[in-house]
Amino acid sequence: MEQLSDQVMAFIPLFITVVLAVLLLLTLHWLLLARHPEMGNERRLPRQLIMLVLSLAAAVLIAIALPVSVSTRNQVIGLIGVLVSGVIAFSSTTVTTNLMAGLMLRNTRPFRVGDFIRVGEHFGRVAERGLLDTEIQTEHRELVSLPNTYLITNPVEVVLSDGAIVSVTLSLGYDLHHGQVENLLIEAAGEAGLAEPFCQIVELGDHAITYRVSGLLSEVKSLLTTRSNLYRAILDTLHGNDIEIVSPGFMNQRQLSETTKILPNSVIKAATTELFKAEEIVFDKAEQAQAREEKKQELKSEIKALGVQAKSASGNDKQRITEVISEKTEQMTSLEHPKQDEDGEQQGSAPQPSSPN
Repeated sequence: MEQLSDQVMAFIPLFITVVLAVLLLLTLHWLLLARHPEMGNERRLPRQLIMLVLSLAAAVLIAIALPVSVSTRNQVIGLIGVLVSGVIAFSSTTVTTNLMAGLMLRNTRPFRVGDFIRVGEHFGRVAERGLLDTEIQTEHRELVSLPNTYLITNPVEVVLSDGAIVSVTLSLGYDLHHGQVENLLIEAAGEAGLAEPFCQIVELGDHAITYRVSGLLSEVKSLLTTRSNLYRAILDTLHGNDIEIVSPGFMNQRQLSETTKILPNSVIKAATTELFKAEEIVFDKAEQAQAREEKKQELKSEIKALGVQAKSASGNDKQRITEVISEKTEQMTSLEHPKQDEDGEQQGSAPQPSSPN
Protein backbone atom coordinates (compact mmCIF):
# COMPACT_ATOMS: atom_id res chain seq x y z
CA MET A 1 0.00 0.00 0.00
CA GLU A 2 2.81 2.33 0.85
CA GLN A 3 4.57 1.46 -2.42
CA LEU A 4 1.39 2.24 -4.40
CA SER A 5 1.08 5.56 -2.58
CA ASP A 6 4.68 6.44 -3.53
CA GLN A 7 3.96 5.66 -7.19
CA VAL A 8 0.86 7.87 -7.16
CA MET A 9 2.80 10.70 -5.53
CA ALA A 10 5.46 10.39 -8.23
CA PHE A 11 2.85 11.05 -10.95
CA ILE A 12 1.33 14.08 -9.20
CA PRO A 13 3.90 16.58 -10.66
CA LEU A 14 3.26 15.13 -14.13
CA PHE A 15 -0.51 15.42 -13.67
CA ILE A 16 -0.25 19.02 -12.44
CA THR A 17 2.06 19.93 -15.34
CA VAL A 18 -0.29 18.40 -17.92
CA VAL A 19 -3.33 20.14 -16.46
CA LEU A 20 -1.62 23.52 -16.25
CA ALA A 21 -0.16 23.19 -19.77
CA VAL A 22 -3.52 22.25 -21.29
CA LEU A 23 -5.37 25.00 -19.45
CA LEU A 24 -2.74 27.55 -20.44
CA LEU A 25 -2.82 26.52 -24.12
CA LEU A 26 -6.64 26.54 -24.22
CA THR A 27 -6.75 29.97 -22.58
CA LEU A 28 -4.17 31.44 -24.93
CA HIS A 29 -5.90 29.88 -27.94
CA TRP A 30 -9.16 31.53 -26.91
CA LEU A 31 -7.50 34.88 -26.25
CA LEU A 32 -5.44 34.92 -29.46
CA LEU A 33 -7.59 33.08 -32.01
CA ALA A 34 -10.94 31.63 -30.97
CA ARG A 35 -12.58 34.88 -29.89
CA HIS A 36 -11.53 36.61 -33.14
CA PRO A 37 -13.19 34.54 -35.90
CA GLU A 38 -13.33 37.59 -38.17
CA MET A 39 -9.56 37.99 -38.12
CA GLY A 40 -7.88 37.51 -41.49
CA ASN A 41 -4.84 35.38 -42.26
CA GLU A 42 -2.59 38.44 -42.21
CA ARG A 43 -3.21 39.00 -38.48
CA ARG A 44 -3.70 35.33 -37.54
CA LEU A 45 -0.27 34.27 -38.79
CA PRO A 46 1.90 35.65 -35.94
CA ARG A 47 -0.58 34.35 -33.36
CA GLN A 48 -0.55 30.89 -34.94
CA LEU A 49 3.25 30.87 -34.81
CA ILE A 50 3.10 31.84 -31.12
CA MET A 51 0.72 28.95 -30.40
CA LEU A 52 2.99 26.53 -32.27
CA VAL A 53 6.03 27.55 -30.23
CA LEU A 54 4.08 27.37 -26.96
CA SER A 55 2.76 23.90 -27.84
CA LEU A 56 6.30 22.64 -28.42
CA ALA A 57 7.41 24.21 -25.14
CA ALA A 58 4.49 22.54 -23.31
CA ALA A 59 5.49 19.15 -24.76
CA VAL A 60 9.05 19.62 -23.49
CA LEU A 61 7.81 20.63 -20.01
CA ILE A 62 5.62 17.53 -19.82
CA ALA A 63 8.60 15.40 -20.83
CA ILE A 64 10.69 16.98 -18.06
CA ALA A 65 7.93 16.23 -15.51
CA LEU A 66 7.89 12.50 -16.35
CA PRO A 67 8.72 10.34 -13.28
CA VAL A 68 11.61 8.55 -15.04
CA SER A 69 15.38 8.61 -14.86
CA VAL A 70 17.43 11.46 -16.29
CA SER A 71 18.68 9.37 -19.21
CA THR A 72 15.16 8.25 -20.12
CA ARG A 73 13.90 11.83 -19.85
CA ASN A 74 16.63 13.00 -22.21
CA GLN A 75 15.68 10.26 -24.66
CA VAL A 76 12.04 11.40 -24.59
CA ILE A 77 13.06 15.03 -25.24
CA GLY A 78 15.30 13.85 -28.06
CA LEU A 79 12.40 11.84 -29.47
CA ILE A 80 10.24 14.98 -29.53
CA GLY A 81 12.98 16.75 -31.47
CA VAL A 82 13.24 13.87 -33.93
CA LEU A 83 9.46 13.87 -34.45
CA VAL A 84 9.41 17.62 -35.12
CA SER A 85 12.33 17.28 -37.54
CA GLY A 86 10.62 14.33 -39.21
CA VAL A 87 7.43 16.28 -39.74
CA ILE A 88 9.39 19.05 -41.41
CA ALA A 89 11.57 16.68 -43.43
CA PHE A 90 8.87 14.30 -44.63
CA SER A 91 6.11 16.82 -45.14
CA SER A 92 5.14 17.80 -48.65
CA THR A 93 7.84 19.69 -50.49
CA THR A 94 5.20 22.08 -51.80
CA VAL A 95 3.95 22.89 -48.31
CA THR A 96 7.46 23.51 -47.00
CA THR A 97 8.38 25.64 -50.02
CA ASN A 98 5.21 27.71 -49.70
CA LEU A 99 5.89 28.19 -46.00
CA MET A 100 9.40 29.49 -46.68
CA ALA A 101 8.08 31.66 -49.51
CA GLY A 102 5.42 33.12 -47.20
CA LEU A 103 8.05 34.06 -44.63
CA MET A 104 10.18 35.59 -47.39
CA LEU A 105 7.26 37.69 -48.63
CA ARG A 106 6.56 38.93 -45.12
CA ASN A 107 10.20 39.93 -44.76
CA THR A 108 10.63 41.67 -48.14
CA ARG A 109 7.07 43.11 -48.23
CA PRO A 110 6.79 43.68 -52.00
CA PHE A 111 3.09 44.48 -51.53
CA ARG A 112 0.54 45.07 -48.79
CA VAL A 113 -3.06 44.09 -48.21
CA GLY A 114 -5.23 46.33 -50.38
CA ASP A 115 -2.65 46.81 -53.16
CA PHE A 116 -3.46 46.02 -56.78
CA ILE A 117 -1.04 43.43 -58.17
CA ARG A 118 -0.60 41.59 -61.46
CA VAL A 119 1.14 38.20 -61.52
CA GLY A 120 1.14 36.42 -64.86
CA GLU A 121 -2.45 36.38 -66.08
CA HIS A 122 -3.87 37.23 -62.66
CA PHE A 123 -4.82 40.79 -61.72
CA GLY A 124 -6.63 41.88 -58.61
CA ARG A 125 -6.45 43.45 -55.20
CA VAL A 126 -4.71 41.68 -52.32
CA ALA A 127 -7.36 40.54 -49.84
CA GLU A 128 -5.29 38.37 -47.48
CA ARG A 129 -1.71 37.22 -47.04
CA GLY A 130 -1.49 33.78 -45.50
CA LEU A 131 1.29 31.47 -44.42
CA LEU A 132 0.98 29.26 -47.52
CA ASP A 133 -0.86 31.38 -50.07
CA THR A 134 -1.96 34.92 -50.90
CA GLU A 135 -5.58 35.69 -51.77
CA ILE A 136 -6.48 38.33 -54.35
CA GLN A 137 -9.90 39.58 -55.42
CA THR A 138 -10.24 40.01 -59.17
CA GLU A 139 -12.22 42.66 -61.04
CA HIS A 140 -15.02 40.06 -61.38
CA ARG A 141 -15.15 39.87 -57.54
CA GLU A 142 -13.73 36.37 -57.58
CA LEU A 143 -11.29 35.29 -54.87
CA VAL A 144 -8.15 33.65 -56.25
CA SER A 145 -5.60 31.99 -53.98
CA LEU A 146 -2.05 32.16 -55.33
CA PRO A 147 0.63 29.90 -53.79
CA ASN A 148 3.42 31.94 -52.26
CA THR A 149 5.98 30.08 -54.39
CA TYR A 150 4.19 31.39 -57.48
CA LEU A 151 4.61 34.94 -56.21
CA ILE A 152 8.36 34.66 -55.61
CA THR A 153 9.09 32.85 -58.90
CA ASN A 154 7.14 35.26 -61.12
CA PRO A 155 7.43 39.02 -61.57
CA VAL A 156 4.87 40.87 -59.44
CA GLU A 157 3.55 44.19 -60.74
CA VAL A 158 2.32 46.36 -57.87
CA VAL A 159 0.13 49.43 -58.30
CA LEU A 160 1.43 52.01 -55.83
CA SER A 161 -1.10 53.14 -53.28
CA ASP A 162 -0.01 56.78 -53.65
CA GLY A 163 -0.77 56.91 -57.37
CA ALA A 164 -0.91 54.87 -60.55
CA ILE A 165 -0.58 55.54 -64.26
CA VAL A 166 -3.75 54.75 -66.23
CA SER A 167 -3.17 54.32 -69.97
CA VAL A 168 -5.20 53.61 -73.09
CA THR A 169 -3.72 52.67 -76.47
CA LEU A 170 -5.53 53.22 -79.76
CA SER A 171 -4.71 53.52 -83.47
CA LEU A 172 -5.80 56.32 -85.81
CA GLY A 173 -5.12 56.96 -89.48
CA TYR A 174 -2.31 58.93 -91.07
CA ASP A 175 -4.83 61.41 -92.47
CA LEU A 176 -5.12 62.96 -88.97
CA HIS A 177 -2.42 65.34 -87.78
CA HIS A 178 -0.76 64.01 -84.64
CA GLY A 179 -0.89 67.44 -82.99
CA GLN A 180 -4.68 67.51 -83.23
CA VAL A 181 -4.98 63.93 -81.94
CA GLU A 182 -2.62 64.50 -79.02
CA ASN A 183 -4.52 67.57 -77.86
CA LEU A 184 -7.85 65.77 -78.00
CA LEU A 185 -6.56 62.70 -76.15
CA ILE A 186 -5.04 64.86 -73.41
CA GLU A 187 -8.35 66.68 -73.12
CA ALA A 188 -10.17 63.35 -72.76
CA ALA A 189 -7.76 62.20 -70.04
CA GLY A 190 -8.41 65.40 -68.11
CA GLU A 191 -12.17 64.89 -68.35
CA ALA A 192 -11.72 61.36 -66.99
CA GLY A 193 -10.18 62.81 -63.81
CA LEU A 194 -6.52 62.02 -64.48
CA ALA A 195 -3.84 64.44 -63.35
CA GLU A 196 -0.87 65.52 -65.46
CA PRO A 197 -2.04 63.73 -68.63
CA PHE A 198 0.38 63.13 -71.48
CA CYS A 199 0.22 61.48 -74.89
CA GLN A 200 2.86 59.47 -76.74
CA ILE A 201 3.22 58.08 -80.24
CA VAL A 202 4.28 54.47 -79.64
CA GLU A 203 4.26 53.04 -83.17
CA LEU A 204 4.08 54.08 -86.82
CA GLY A 205 2.29 51.10 -88.31
CA ASP A 206 1.66 50.18 -91.93
CA HIS A 207 -1.88 51.53 -91.88
CA ALA A 208 -2.21 53.61 -88.70
CA ILE A 209 -0.44 55.56 -85.97
CA THR A 210 -0.60 54.05 -82.48
CA TYR A 211 -1.10 56.54 -79.66
CA ARG A 212 -0.99 55.98 -75.91
CA VAL A 213 -2.61 58.51 -73.60
CA SER A 214 -1.81 58.31 -69.91
CA GLY A 215 -2.46 60.17 -66.71
CA LEU A 216 -1.82 59.94 -62.99
CA LEU A 217 -4.59 58.55 -60.80
CA SER A 218 -4.10 59.48 -57.16
CA GLU A 219 -7.02 57.43 -55.79
CA VAL A 220 -6.12 53.90 -56.91
CA LYS A 221 -9.26 52.41 -55.38
CA SER A 222 -11.17 53.75 -58.38
CA LEU A 223 -8.76 52.21 -60.90
CA LEU A 224 -11.34 50.18 -62.83
CA THR A 225 -13.92 52.97 -62.92
CA THR A 226 -11.36 55.54 -64.03
CA ARG A 227 -10.12 53.32 -66.86
CA SER A 228 -13.70 52.90 -68.08
CA ASN A 229 -14.26 56.67 -67.80
CA LEU A 230 -11.12 57.24 -69.86
CA TYR A 231 -12.42 54.99 -72.65
CA ARG A 232 -15.75 56.80 -72.56
CA ALA A 233 -14.13 60.24 -72.61
CA ILE A 234 -11.95 59.29 -75.59
CA LEU A 235 -14.97 58.13 -77.57
CA ASP A 236 -16.95 61.26 -76.75
CA THR A 237 -14.05 63.62 -77.47
CA LEU A 238 -12.97 62.08 -80.78
CA HIS A 239 -16.49 61.56 -82.09
CA GLY A 240 -17.42 65.07 -80.97
CA ASN A 241 -14.63 66.42 -83.18
CA ASP A 242 -15.65 64.32 -86.22
CA ILE A 243 -12.76 61.86 -85.87
CA GLU A 244 -13.68 58.33 -86.89
CA ILE A 245 -12.34 55.37 -84.94
CA VAL A 246 -12.32 52.19 -87.02
CA SER A 247 -11.04 48.67 -86.60
CA PRO A 248 -7.36 48.04 -87.46
CA GLY A 249 -8.61 45.55 -90.06
CA PHE A 250 -10.68 48.18 -91.83
CA MET A 251 -9.27 49.21 -95.18
CA ASN A 252 -10.69 52.02 -97.28
CA GLN A 253 -9.77 51.72 -100.96
CA ARG A 254 -9.93 54.92 -102.98
CA GLN A 255 -8.89 55.53 -106.53
CA LEU A 256 -6.36 58.36 -106.56
CA SER A 257 -4.09 59.78 -109.18
CA GLU A 258 -0.40 59.06 -109.00
CA THR A 259 0.37 62.65 -108.00
CA THR A 260 -2.08 62.73 -105.06
CA LYS A 261 -0.50 62.56 -101.60
CA ILE A 262 -2.26 61.53 -98.39
CA LEU A 263 -1.41 64.22 -95.88
CA PRO A 264 -3.40 65.51 -92.89
CA ASN A 265 -4.91 68.95 -92.94
CA SER A 266 -2.66 71.59 -91.43
CA VAL A 267 -3.49 72.46 -87.86
CA ILE A 268 -2.13 75.06 -85.48
CA LYS A 269 -0.44 73.29 -82.60
CA ALA A 270 -1.43 74.64 -79.23
CA ALA A 271 0.99 75.12 -76.38
CA THR A 272 -0.25 71.94 -74.73
CA THR A 273 1.33 69.79 -77.47
CA GLU A 274 4.88 70.46 -76.28
CA LEU A 275 6.99 67.44 -75.46
CA PHE A 276 6.10 65.88 -72.12
CA LYS A 277 8.61 64.22 -69.85
CA ALA A 278 6.54 61.12 -69.20
CA GLU A 279 9.51 59.36 -67.61
CA GLU A 280 9.37 61.75 -64.68
CA ILE A 281 5.94 60.38 -63.79
CA VAL A 282 6.27 56.74 -64.84
CA PHE A 283 9.73 56.10 -63.41
CA ASP A 284 9.49 58.30 -60.34
CA LYS A 285 10.83 55.62 -57.98
CA ALA A 286 13.81 54.94 -60.23
CA GLU A 287 14.44 58.68 -60.53
CA GLN A 288 14.37 59.07 -56.75
CA ALA A 289 16.71 56.08 -56.31
CA GLN A 290 19.17 57.56 -58.81
CA ALA A 291 19.01 60.95 -57.08
CA ARG A 292 19.66 59.30 -53.70
CA GLU A 293 22.69 57.45 -55.07
CA GLU A 294 24.12 60.64 -56.57
CA LYS A 295 23.54 62.48 -53.29
CA LYS A 296 25.24 59.67 -51.33
CA GLN A 297 28.31 59.82 -53.57
CA GLU A 298 28.42 63.59 -53.16
CA LEU A 299 28.22 63.28 -49.36
CA LYS A 300 30.95 60.62 -49.33
CA SER A 301 33.27 62.92 -51.25
CA GLU A 302 32.53 65.82 -48.91
CA ILE A 303 33.07 63.68 -45.79
CA LYS A 304 36.39 62.43 -47.18
CA ALA A 305 37.54 65.99 -47.91
CA LEU A 306 36.44 67.19 -44.46
CA GLY A 307 38.30 64.29 -42.84
CA VAL A 308 41.53 65.44 -44.49
CA GLN A 309 40.91 68.99 -43.22
CA ALA A 310 40.16 67.72 -39.70
CA LYS A 311 43.59 66.04 -39.47
CA SER A 312 45.40 69.35 -39.98
CA ALA A 313 42.93 71.50 -37.98
CA SER A 314 42.91 72.14 -34.26
CA GLY A 315 40.79 73.74 -31.57
CA ASN A 316 37.42 75.21 -32.57
CA ASP A 317 38.07 74.62 -36.26
CA LYS A 318 38.49 70.88 -35.68
CA GLN A 319 35.36 70.73 -33.54
CA ARG A 320 33.35 72.58 -36.19
CA ILE A 321 34.60 70.26 -38.95
CA THR A 322 33.77 67.23 -36.77
CA GLU A 323 30.20 68.50 -36.29
CA VAL A 324 29.80 69.03 -40.04
CA ILE A 325 31.09 65.49 -40.69
CA SER A 326 28.57 64.14 -38.17
CA GLU A 327 25.69 65.99 -39.85
CA LYS A 328 26.64 64.74 -43.31
CA THR A 329 27.04 61.20 -41.98
CA GLU A 330 23.50 61.33 -40.58
CA GLN A 331 22.25 62.61 -43.94
CA MET A 332 23.92 59.69 -45.73
CA THR A 333 22.45 57.23 -43.22
CA SER A 334 18.96 58.62 -43.82
CA LEU A 335 19.46 58.17 -47.57
CA GLU A 336 20.62 54.56 -47.14
CA HIS A 337 17.71 53.68 -44.83
CA PRO A 338 14.76 55.96 -45.74
CA LYS A 339 11.93 55.77 -43.22
CA GLN A 340 8.32 55.45 -44.27
CA ASP A 341 5.53 57.57 -42.90
CA GLU A 342 2.02 56.33 -42.22
CA ASP A 343 0.97 56.87 -45.83
CA GLY A 344 3.74 54.59 -47.08
CA GLU A 345 5.78 57.45 -48.59
CA GLN A 346 9.50 57.50 -48.01
CA GLN A 347 10.98 60.17 -45.78
CA GLY A 348 14.51 61.35 -46.31
CA SER A 349 14.35 60.53 -50.01
CA ALA A 350 15.62 62.77 -52.73
CA PRO A 351 13.32 65.53 -54.01
CA GLN A 352 10.80 64.33 -56.56
CA PRO A 353 11.23 65.51 -60.13
CA SER A 354 9.11 68.38 -61.29
CA SER A 355 5.78 67.60 -62.87
CA PRO A 356 5.35 68.13 -66.60
CA ASN A 357 3.43 71.16 -67.69
